[in-house]
Amino acid sequence: MQFLVNSNFNFIGNRKKARIFSITLILIGLGSLIIQGGPKLGIDFTGGTSLGLQFEKGVLIGDIRSAIAGLGIGNAEIKNFGNSTDILIRVQEQETSGAGITDAIKAELSKVFPDNPFVERSKDSVGPKIGAELRKATVTSILLALVGMLIYITWRFEFKFAVAAIVALFHDVIITLGVFSILQLEITLPIIAAFLTIVGYSLNDTIVVFDRIRENLKVLRRDSYETIVNTSVNQSLTRTIVTSLTTLIVIVILYFFGGSVIHDFSFALIIGVLIGTYSSIFVASPIVVDWELKNQEKKSRALGKLGKPIPKKA
Repeated sequence: MQFLVNSNFNFIGNRKKARIFSITLILIGLGSLIIQGGPKLGIDFTGGTSLGLQFEKGVLIGDIRSAIAGLGIGNAEIKNFGNSTDILIRVQEQETSGAGITDAIKAELSKVFPDNPFVERSKDSVGPKIGAELRKATVTSILLALVGMLIYITWRFEFKFAVAAIVALFHDVIITLGVFSILQLEITLPIIAAFLTIVGYSLNDTIVVFDRIRENLKVLRRDSYETIVNTSVNQSLTRTIVTSLTTLIVIVILYFFGGSVIHDFSFALIIGVLIGTYSSIFVASPIVVDWELKNQEKKSRALGKLGKPIPKKA
């Protein structure tokens, strides 16, 4: 499917404007993270208790929140798990935790809703020590994955391509994390999974563009490096747009109809796919161009110092 045949958008020529846009988004996100003292971590990383209940009749989340407000458990997270009869209650680590807090919640709900009995569907507790270990394991896994990507892309292409891809990945994750911070959404294990999915999607899109650049470096040898990269991005544009749109259709459907449990997960993917598509065009490829231009400038200076004529591009 080709609907942008022979497109000639000046992506590389507008890379400075794109850089300003990206830096602005990153600074806004980092500012939010600094103001709030870091991302808002869920009970997977801080410790806490998750309780799943199934009521006989539908119940409103606001009524559940009002019922357990007097227990002193702070700002509990309450969601519908599938439909209005299934409720998921997540409580941060308390002095009274585990079975104590879940028993207190069930007792209070039984008292407030005597005509709407419920059964316990699930109960999970995460201690603060386990949460700390999960944080450490998550950071370690991401760093190892980035190192592996750096080595692989260097082997398949060149070091400058690897650095450009890694910078684009950091760009995508930091902006998505900033959006979550601004909206005060929790970072949980499913969200980490979403971030890793974003990394994989963005990297795949970037590699496709890089592959076309490598091919055109052989075919379009007489053109300038900027022209070759810009042509490669334009040639990959149809594939990039089609892939992004088909992916977004599925994720948007999940966002609106998948239920509140995967609401934040699908939202992270929506932001990630949009930013990942943007970064493969306006972040990764321009970094490769700027790197190459700097190398050419260094070679020109070196030849000038040696008194040799600077070779001109045919």
